[in-house]
Formats: sequence, structure tokens, C-alpha cells
Amino acid sequence: MRKEKTIVISAAGRDQGKMYHVEELAASEAEAWATRALFIMMNCGVEVPDDLLSAGLAGLAAIGIKSLTRVPYEMAKPLFDEMMHCVAIVPDPKQPMIRRGSRAGCVGPMIEDDIEEVSTRLQLRKAVMELHLDFFLGAARSKQEAAAEASKA
Repeated sequence: MRKEKTIVISAAGRDQGKMYHVEELAASEAEAWATRALFIMMNCGVEVPDDLLSAGLAGLAAIGIKSLTRVPYEMAKPLFDEMMHCVAIVPDPKQPMIRRGSRAGCVGPMIEDDIEEVSTRLQLRKAVMELHLDFFLGAARSKQEAAAEASKA
């Protein structure tokens, strides 16, 4: 079963109180997304060790999401757009239906006004990345903590 997360926007603004549903991509989609991201980064001069090329999202997590900042916007935009396919709005929190697309349980595709604040888009993108990378990010944090403890000894 894919990981899912519900996000309610608490920040003041036009999206305050709106509820969104974030769902993990299928494994094949996530692998394709991460592979495209890695190849784009390599074409932009980011050093990607050979062993990370076949690691998909794990490889992307290992070299760091910040490496995407070295990619021209025009190249990264399709990746950012695809991330939003993981996001659905819950038009009425009292109803279980979400508005995303053609999947079961959906009431139709999201519309532009479903997300009215840039900060909401950024928060939702961050949630998508965390949902897909939480295992890898958790492992990286554990390694950093262990290294910090070892350096104290």
C-alpha cells in the first residue's frame, strides 16, 4: 500500500483551512522521476557517483535534493509539475472524496484555484518529497547522529 498523508494548511492566507491529500507515486513512477532528476543533474555538472545512478530515489536522497538547485528552471519544471500529481484537494473535509484526477475516489482534476498561495505549493512539494524520501532521510539523519556521537568520544 502506498504511503499517504493529509495536510491542513494552518498559515494565514487564502489557503488557510484547506485540506490536501498527498499520496506516494507507484514504484515505477518514482523510479522514473528520480532517474530523470539524476540525469538532468548530471547534465548540469552535478557529480553523481556511478553506484547512485541505479539507486533511484535513494540516489537522489544521497546526493541531496539541494543539488536540484544547480539545474536550470526550464529543465526542472517538468519534474516539479509531476510532483503535484501526488497532491489532491479534499474539497469538503467531511466527505471522503478528493479532487485529483481519474483515480478511484476522485471527483475530478484539481483546478488552479485549489492552491492559491505560493507558500502552500512549497509546503505541498516538501510533503511529497518527505513522503517519498522519509526512509532515506531518516537513515541519513541516523548516520549523521552516529557520526556526531563518535566524534565526541
